[in-house]
Amino acid sequence: MTDTPLCIKVHDSDNVAIVVNAPGLPAETRFPDGLVLCEFVPEGHKVALTDLAAGAEIRRYGEVIGYAVRDIPKGSWIEESLVALPIAPTLETLPLATCVPAAQPALEGYTFEGFRNPDGSVGTKNILGISMSVQCVAGVLDIAVQKIKKELLPKYPNVDDVIAIEHIYGCGVAINAPEAVIPIRTLQNLVVHPNLGGAVMVVSLGCEKLQPERLLPNGQSASIVTLQDPRHIGFGSMIASIMDMADKRLAELDKRQRETCPASDLVVGLQCGGSDAFSGVTANPALGVAADLLVRAGATVMFSEVTEVRDAIHLLTPRAVNEDVGRALIREMQWYDTYLAAGDSDRSANPTPGNKKGGLANVVEKALGSVAKSGSSAIVGVLAPGERATQKGLLYAATPASDFICGTLQTASGCNVELFTTGRGTPYGLSMVPVIKVSTRTTLAERWHDLIDFDAGRIATGKMSLEEAGWEIFRLILEVASGRHETWADHWQIRNSLALFNPAPVT
Repeated sequence: MTDTPLCIKVHDSDNVAIVVNAPGLPAETRFPDGLVLCEFVPEGHKVALTDLAAGAEIRRYGEVIGYAVRDIPKGSWIEESLVALPIAPTLETLPLATCVPAAQPALEGYTFEGFRNPDGSVGTKNILGISMSVQCVAGVLDIAVQKIKKELLPKYPNVDDVIAIEHIYGCGVAINAPEAVIPIRTLQNLVVHPNLGGAVMVVSLGCEKLQPERLLPNGQSASIVTLQDPRHIGFGSMIASIMDMADKRLAELDKRQRETCPASDLVVGLQCGGSDAFSGVTANPALGVAADLLVRAGATVMFSEVTEVRDAIHLLTPRAVNEDVGRALIREMQWYDTYLAAGDSDRSANPTPGNKKGGLANVVEKALGSVAKSGSSAIVGVLAPGERATQKGLLYAATPASDFICGTLQTASGCNVELFTTGRGTPYGLSMVPVIKVSTRTTLAERWHDLIDFDAGRIATGKMSLEEAGWEIFRLILEVASGRHETWADHWQIRNSLALFNPAPVT
């Protein structure tokens, strides 16, 4: 970290900047441009660049992030309580496809080593995933997976892992409610994820509302183990049946070999968690550069998190490739507005205490930094929660902002690599998909040296440009997808539980 006092102003029209130096700078610190702090300002927090009268606009990213609650002198720390939340952009009058970015030159010749599947999809891992149709069987499945890993997996050296696709859905739910389509299609798409190689397998209880045939392509009954089956005499019989089927599936998967695939076969999910005020100036825009490179290479890229997009939606609908895509963006925003209102909540429930400690005043500032992940390409499609991606280019995949639910839904949408930016730090990882962790600050990357895969904090101190960071991340994606570079989450086998999004009633 530099000893020279540094602050970052994002846009010419901004009247605030964030302090770069850790852990912050004391009163009377003078910046090279002559700005003098009149009080201590923590790292990543905003300092007023001009005198702000009560009610004045507070601008960052060239946008209004709030209004001054009282007079704020130049050089003051603008902490959260001094920023009044503005109203959200109206959805009815948003411009649609009015500023569609021109396609950039194609990037050719970039490849990775992946597992080609019969349906044309490509895996970046080779995993036996055992799904289940109801939470009731989770305990049995856990024990079976432990035995499979110990007794069977060593026989199949080409298989990376055996995982249980566990969840808390399946019974005690309004299975035919309209919104039940979300958790059900999520589970259906998880079962056919590219990293599972088509070796589908489901453990069922037998009496649940979500019958296992609904989770399988063409209702493959030969891929189901039902614990209530009369042939199971005792617990040992159940375990033996699961292991017998797993043995056959492992034999199939062991035949898979990596082969050279074009970068266009990548489906990359972009997510952020534990965000801070650096997220929108280092890690997220670096992912945006990488996203543009991936799109130029013909890949599929998805960004998500409705509440962290809602307040920046006016910047996205003009980038929709056509009006239908623009209207689909608005549809997902409207759906979530209604969903929050039904729970007597609104967008102000985001951000978290940690986000605020990291310098984010409100959800508007957070959203403006979050959408930087989307880069500058045209948005060519919109996915409802849990829908599988079927087209190339930049997609918006609607999900809650919850890290675990977003990760689950992006996995269901078919992402075979996920990029995850963090400023506060999180050990987040997924069992099914490699997760590349990108830190917004060098101080975090140094402290969590064996958890962070890429330090984007170097952008803030001028040691690396956004363009350089984007290219390095792009190349890192290819290495991770090829199995040549192991992420820290995979090294330590850090696995967050899958978390279904179920807005339907529970009975």
